[in-house]
Amino acid sequence: MLRDRTALQSGLIVSVQAPEGSPMRDPDVIAAMAEASLNNGAVGVRLESPEHIGAVRRRCPEALIVGLWKRTFPGSSVYITPTWHEIQQVWAAGADVIALDATERMRPAQADLAVLIDRARSELGAVLMADVDSLANGLRAAELGCHWVGTTLYGYTEATSELKPPAWSLLGPLRSQLPADVMLVCEGGISSADQARRALSEGADAVVVGTAITGVDLQVAAYRRALA
Repeated sequence: MLRDRTALQSGLIVSVQAPEGSPMRDPDVIAAMAEASLNNGAVGVRLESPEHIGAVRRRCPEALIVGLWKRTFPGSSVYITPTWHEIQQVWAAGADVIALDATERMRPAQADLAVLIDRARSELGAVLMADVDSLANGLRAAELGCHWVGTTLYGYTEATSELKPPAWSLLGPLRSQLPADVMLVCEGGISSADQARRALSEGADAVVVGTAITGVDLQVAAYRRALA
């Protein structure tokens, strides 16, 4: 499936995650939500932590899994699969694609993004999704060897903190300048089917939707605030 672009084209990838402390953050619950998403037409799921990746892989052995591991370290704001250890663990847990922060920010222990990408490709044979916040970082990630580029961090880095996702302004320039064989994924802030369709029309090959579908905690809290 990873090499067959037609199987992913215009596809929906559901981000099945839950915040720390939520009762939804249970491997069996995550796996059930992932299976429900796949049963209803999602082409893949995006999962956080080796534990959740493993749970979904066991329950849905044929699933396309984009895996990551959110971990924080002193002195760095990079938290999506930040070091070689997280890359290895995500891959070992059963991910098909490893998502990692590919911004220009300093990584923990001053790890070098280019070295991490090279090791992941040469030692693991991994397919990589670059989570980026800008055109320059997306193009650089592709040059370094990332197979997918996602707009995941637009609005979530220090350089883009005044911007609000979805990253409409990034999609066209990225699609026109990225190599044709690099998948462009719109992720972040997609809250309706209309917005998902717009992302495709703006140049995305696939769309990731999370909170609007699986974010029970955040969705309920938003309704509660609106009704208060």
